[in-house]
Amino acid sequence: MKALVTGANGFTGSHLCQYLLQRGDQVTAYVRQSSDLSRLEGLAVEFAYGEISDPATLETAMQGIDTVFHTAAYVELGLVDAALMERVNVGGTKAVLAAAQAAGVARMLHCSSISILGDTQGQCIDETFTRQQAEFSSPYDRTKYLAQQAVDAAAQDGFHVVTVMPSGIFGPGDPHFGKVVQLYLKGGLKVWAAADRVTGIVHVDDLVEAMVLAVERSQPGEHYIISTGELTTREMFQVFSDETGIAVPTEIPEPLVRLAASILDPIGRLLGWQPPVSNERVHYLYEHCVRVSGDKARQTLGWNPRSIQETLKDLVKT
Repeated sequence: MKALVTGANGFTGSHLCQYLLQRGDQVTAYVRQSSDLSRLEGLAVEFAYGEISDPATLETAMQGIDTVFHTAAYVELGLVDAALMERVNVGGTKAVLAAAQAAGVARMLHCSSISILGDTQGQCIDETFTRQQAEFSSPYDRTKYLAQQAVDAAAQDGFHVVTVMPSGIFGPGDPHFGKVVQLYLKGGLKVWAAADRVTGIVHVDDLVEAMVLAVERSQPGEHYIISTGELTTREMFQVFSDETGIAVPTEIPEPLVRLAASILDPIGRLLGWQPPVSNERVHYLYEHCVRVSGDKARQTLGWNPRSIQETLKDLVKT
């Protein structure tokens, strides 16, 4: 395979590059000139430089490429640059689709998110679910949903593009929850919020395996939820505690979390600062619930991920 990976320097993209190289594939990493390439250090990738929303540069980078993996995205909740997020997540996806088709790329894998499914109100759903939530909970949800519409339209027009929708992605180098785990391992995380919040979990290396399986084995236009299973936050920290002997953080009462968000949110907006808790984050902690099943990927792709416990134990070993 001659593959191009957008967002190759990111968490998922870098693990994907490593996986492809280990298989013996040729990999081109599409990154910005200003990108931090530390995650790709030592990997035998070729580099192509450009903005994700520039179809001409993308098309040039895709010459001779047979498979494109689109992982580039602006991923953030809370206080974000909504215009930039739309340019990256929506405009970038449309540019990648246009460039891939113009360059004669045979196959494309789009890395989406379970967020496009909307709030499932506690119902555990699969790929047959039709989104019920009319509004969007965040700019991230909105832009990923619009990007998916562009992908689905390209598939309907005959382009071989397949979508994976991962749940929470965990593993070495995780830029989000990984920081929380490191603080916990140092004994610095004494309190936490929303202990009963349910989170879907997938190891990043299991995700990239599913991506390759999907692009190689799937029919065009298919969607695959990629999730090993789910746990509450309390259950996750109990796994960490059983493995390390470090006490489970104490849960902060919900009213205090909401009060803190109501104070910090306007301060963050005024100062251009991302507070540790905002009104949008509170919404996700206590009100927004997306529960999913990854059975389709197991049954139709032969995907066989490690267990949730193995995934979480890997976090406290890194």
